[in-house]
Amino acid sequence: MDAGEQLAGELGDLGAQVEFVCADVRCDAEVKNIADRAIVRFGRIDVAFNNAGIEGTPGSVTEMTDESYQSVFDTNVKGTLQCLKHEFRAMREQGGGSIVNASSAFGLMGYPDAAVYVGSKHAVVGITKAAALEGAAHGIRVNAIAPGFTRTGMYERFTGTDSARDAVDSVLPLHRAGTPEEIAEAVQFLGSDKAGYITGHVLTVDGGLMAGWPLFPDS
Repeated sequence: MDAGEQLAGELGDLGAQVEFVCADVRCDAEVKNIADRAIVRFGRIDVAFNNAGIEGTPGSVTEMTDESYQSVFDTNVKGTLQCLKHEFRAMREQGGGSIVNASSAFGLMGYPDAAVYVGSKHAVVGITKAAALEGAAHGIRVNAIAPGFTRTGMYERFTGTDSARDAVDSVLPLHRAGTPEEIAEAVQFLGSDKAGYITGHVLTVDGGLMAGWPLFPDS
């Protein structure tokens, strides 16, 4: 919460109008509060980015626990659905809008020892396509981004060490992970009028990962 308030202050200093709301996307009432607060403050919701997600505990499918499954799917899948629910209600009333969901390159492919996370991100892709078809009649576009390896806290936890990160970078086509800024540019594009004829699409922002680069050359 402190980090969110700090960011809101920094954006405000730059001249942006900001409303920070601390919420748990697993809780329907808290998600509704986000939408309600946005409408009270700004009058409408033109663009929404559903980006809350966790990776859970990696490991073999034989080691999966109910707790790990529940926490990942409640956040990544249920959370996305609940955000869509309240965003759709607002956008239908105002006559349209644009929504971007955060999937992953691993929502389009597999990855060893990450079945729960991979499954949740595949689910986001399916949710995006179904919601796009529903929203089209109301002027609501729904798309998803599928980032590859991106230098975030999740990436650092996933790789563990600098040497492991260097090893991953070395087998990527561009020989580096992406940056949060590069992902944000893709989200901004999908949310904007420049993407006005794009809906139900999953945009990979992965530095060529999905082109078929041998990420697991020894497997």
